[in-house]
Amino acid sequence: MGIPASVKEVREDGTAVVDVFGNDAVVDTTLVPDVKPGDKVIVHAGAIIAKMDEEQWRQTYEIWKQVLETLDKEFEAALEQ
Repeated sequence: MGIPASVKEVREDGTAVVDVFGNDAVVDTTLVPDVKPGDKVIVHAGAIIAKMDEEQWRQTYEIWKQVLETLDKEFEAALEQ
């Protein structure tokens, strides 16, 4: 599964710093070498696997956000038991 991210910085060593739900991650750019800051991308297994247009990215982001919120609620409920 790919996670939506936003490119913050592209480095000369073939990596980029991306924002993933408010957290920075360093990922590989080998599969999509033409990324630039501001690009909306999908990250899987530590690598950018695709660039997305803004609307596709926003839809994917919202779905992931809902999934993460649901998992968080379920985790907290399990801790209360």
